[in-house]
Amino acid sequence: MEIIKKTNIDFMGKRYIAFAVSGIFSVLGILAIIAVVRGTANLGIDFAGGTAVQVKFDKTVKLSDVRKALDEGGLTGADLQEFPAVKKVLVVIKKIGSGAIDTKSASTSAGVSDKVIETLTKGLKDNNLTVDSVSEIGPKVGSRLRTDAMWAVIASVIGILIYVGWRFQFSFSIGATFATFHDVLAVLGVFYVMGYEINLILLTALLTIAGYSLTDTVVVFDRIRENLRAMIKEPVTNVINKSINEVLSRTLVTSLTVFFASLALYFFGGEVLHDFALAMALGVIVGTYSSVFVASPVVLLWAGDKQLVKK
Repeated sequence: MEIIKKTNIDFMGKRYIAFAVSGIFSVLGILAIIAVVRGTANLGIDFAGGTAVQVKFDKTVKLSDVRKALDEGGLTGADLQEFPAVKKVLVVIKKIGSGAIDTKSASTSAGVSDKVIETLTKGLKDNNLTVDSVSEIGPKVGSRLRTDAMWAVIASVIGILIYVGWRFQFSFSIGATFATFHDVLAVLGVFYVMGYEINLILLTALLTIAGYSLTDTVVVFDRIRENLRAMIKEPVTNVINKSINEVLSRTLVTSLTVFFASLALYFFGGEVLHDFALAMALGVIVGTYSSVFVASPVVLLWAGDKQLVKK
């Protein structure tokens, strides 16, 4: 299937514009990482530690009534998320004892969850509730998960370097690693700027995006390698432009397929998959952009004007 045919776009001629755009997204991503390490980002309880209680009410309830009941019970500063279609409310309380909430009678995670349930039961007497789920993660566990997540990302980057370096050559390895890391930084940066929660679900989406982006980039690199062998006398810039144009239709068809699947998950997958689907949709857009405008230009920049080694 081809949605566009015989394009002749000068992608390499626009590489400096692409570098400027990518630089902005990368800076946002780096700022997000610094905020995560310092604990100033909007971290989920997976990384920050805390308690999440999801309750289901018999009747529809307003978030303002839930917050009022919690405040009157001494639980101020809780994050609330509403699922109106199923009459559920998620109450999230981070960092027990941090001073953000009054936990005089609840010095442990288990104490906080019991106090939340007790407070809502008393404060909303005319609306019976049932506890749907309780998640409790201590600050030490959250810190450990945050460290493990960082090592998982570092290990994936090293794996990309080794795989692409073995299959192609070192300059391609640099291009693929840069593009993949760029995609992760861009999505993380957008989530940070928009104030979305950074949690294990987002980390899962980021690693999925890294895998998708790498696959897309390798397809482009494979065509460049073939054309480098067939177009020996052509300048490398022309070979790269021709290669990207040849696989452009395939790239767009694949990306649109994943993008529409992510949109379907976003609108119909429920609240649990909401952030994952949003990250995937953003990641597909950024990954497609980077496989065209970032990966190959970085290879050209790294290899310089000399002919790339044919392998």
